[in-house]
Amino acid sequence: MQTRRNFIGNVATGLAGTLATGRVLGANDRVRVGIIGVGDRGTQLSREVMACPNAELCAFADIYSRRRDDAQKLAPNAKAFDDYRRLLDDGAVDAVIIATPQHLHAEPFIAAMDAGKHVYIEKAMALTVDQAKLMRAAYQTAGGRIVQVGHQSCSLGHVADATNYIGSGAVGQITAIRGHMYRNTPHGKPQWTRPLWPDMTPETIAWDDFLGGAPERAFDADRYLNWRLFYDYSGGNIHESMSQQLAFWYKVMNLDIPYAVTMTGGIYRWNDGRELPDTMSVGMVHTPGLLFSWDSGFGSNHLGVGEDALGTDGTVSRGQQIRYFPQKVNRPDGVEMLGQTPTLPRAHMQNFLDCIRNGGETNCPFEIGYRVSIACAMATASYYSGRTIQWDPAKEELV
Repeated sequence: MQTRRNFIGNVATGLAGTLATGRVLGANDRVRVGIIGVGDRGTQLSREVMACPNAELCAFADIYSRRRDDAQKLAPNAKAFDDYRRLLDDGAVDAVIIATPQHLHAEPFIAAMDAGKHVYIEKAMALTVDQAKLMRAAYQTAGGRIVQVGHQSCSLGHVADATNYIGSGAVGQITAIRGHMYRNTPHGKPQWTRPLWPDMTPETIAWDDFLGGAPERAFDADRYLNWRLFYDYSGGNIHESMSQQLAFWYKVMNLDIPYAVTMTGGIYRWNDGRELPDTMSVGMVHTPGLLFSWDSGFGSNHLGVGEDALGTDGTVSRGQQIRYFPQKVNRPDGVEMLGQTPTLPRAHMQNFLDCIRNGGETNCPFEIGYRVSIACAMATASYYSGRTIQWDPAKEELV
């Protein structure tokens, strides 16, 4: 059995293995789902699966014994594994949900494609350009696999409303989209940090498996639990939040990978050993003629979360609700409109399961996840290099 540390390298040189053939499901068949990574997010998604009709949480895998124990309480009849590869070997599993830290997304995704499984993968889909390209190769080689990327905004009723506003011509030419995401926490409680459990030890956590292809280092429970704070494992709030807001507009407007991205910011609020910025501003030049800007901070939640697509004839403004505001200079008789399309409970998960049974494209297919991942990687590369990063579409490289 190959190790996690050499897995991606083997895939890159064509040594991944032979593609398996998954079970063919009918329209009324029960979908049997395994979860890879049952931390907070994996547990939430497990509950969603269990709440969907004709779906079964049949297996889960995690490298931390406490999480396996907690998952077993949630789903007593599900099989428990300490290695996701053993879960993928189980022919009873039709589909897997990957809810690992971001640096570990690519490896189980590629292995799941190889094993003939359908995949729901948390956002952002890939941490680096190289990982995204390897995942694309595995997806294209597998053929026929259903993939849902966990940008749940793509299953909101807002998608239909925004599409209708723009498609009607009421917005005109959109030259700028401004997005933001601000949050806050009480003094003394840094954003994204969680207290360590006493049983987080090398005996209960498979540390080498957590590192995956990241640089080797001694066991560190803080890095394991609070991985979002560290460059080796996370893209920070770019991959966590900007990716979600990008995905919505990439779906509605079919935006391609940005031509150029510039990111600035720093650690302005929480100097607690974290390596990723807590305050940031990103400018993304999309061709033809669209600037997508996004800013975020962890020092105030006054502005909250939202986006405004600014057109010559109107604006689509999205927060908890979605609205259309006419530009009176060009549409003097235009009226404000409030979006009316509802979002069903567990819409994103249900869409994934429905596509497994019935075929068709998921609400957030692989291609959207791929383009969003590249945009996010461009942003973080710009931040760490201190310069604008461009995308060469011919070579598919950052320049």
